[in-house]
Amino acid sequence: MSEIPEAMKVSVLNGIHEVVTEERAVPEPGPREVLIRVGAVGTCGSDVHYYEHGRIGDHVVRAPLVLGHEPSGVVVARGAEARTLDIGTRVAIEPGVPCSVCAQCKAGRYNLCPDMRFFGTPPIDGAFCEYVVLREDFAHPVPDSISDEAAGLLEPLSVGVWACRKGGVGPGSRVLITGAGPIGLVAAQTARAFGASEVVVTDVNAQRLAVASELGATGTVDVSAQTLADSGFEPDVLLECSGVPAAAGQGIRQVGRAGRVVLVGMGGDEIPLPLAHVQSCELELTGTFRYANTWPTAIALAGTGEILLDRLITHRFGLDEVERALTVAARDPAVIKPVVLPQVARA
Repeated sequence: MSEIPEAMKVSVLNGIHEVVTEERAVPEPGPREVLIRVGAVGTCGSDVHYYEHGRIGDHVVRAPLVLGHEPSGVVVARGAEARTLDIGTRVAIEPGVPCSVCAQCKAGRYNLCPDMRFFGTPPIDGAFCEYVVLREDFAHPVPDSISDEAAGLLEPLSVGVWACRKGGVGPGSRVLITGAGPIGLVAAQTARAFGASEVVVTDVNAQRLAVASELGATGTVDVSAQTLADSGFEPDVLLECSGVPAAAGQGIRQVGRAGRVVLVGMGGDEIPLPLAHVQSCELELTGTFRYANTWPTAIALAGTGEILLDRLITHRFGLDEVERALTVAARDPAVIKPVVLPQVARA
């Protein structure tokens, strides 16, 4: 294991459309924490939103902020009371650390902890840097069958696992997924892994729909050329992953009697709700907020090859290129998941 330096490079969001690379001290782990050398960090739509708008809902960037909440890395140091992870252990980082004492945490719903400290969400710094510290029980060992880059993408996979659990996806389920972005693509794979017999994915991007088919979707609908209603597909579960209000409304109308609707994508504050259909079919509708207790399942699915995370990676950038990573989707329609590699110098 190489010697730990005193300083590290950090990519910092100083304001809307303003990202700079600077030097900071390498953090020291607290008693129950580990120091992790970051190997790879996936970029997320929320990172892009902070870059473009400086806020997401009530979360406002009021001071310089390090983005990035899809990291993996290697444990290089431990706090005095950290016992479970050896130096050199490859880990996927669960980026939200709850208080563990509030009513939601005690009920097992730690994703709803009001005092959650979540990477890259103001005012908590994220992982677009060379080293981070983390409470050791939120650093999950990964097998050699999962690459460093894929280990970072266990975070979005956890979103897919949580969505499928909330939707009750199981053997024989007929699942509609609106949106073929990274979350839609991992949700589609997860639904198949959970036993769904039919998984239909919609989008307006033909390239992403082709990837959905490659990754196991049994059908796709290009809603720029065909209406969802004309597809004739009646799911019993809708996983709405696009965040587009119109897509949510159209998807809900397709769900059959006693079906379940899971709102995953983040878009507008309101969606058109076809209330008569919801009532007459007794649909169950729920939102999702991150995830809880999903990492063991996500690691198992990715580690055995049931879910292919590396296939989602389309672009790679160094730490000095974070701004390019956050803007590449606006330039290239083939983008699925850009990844930042903090330890690799890029041109």
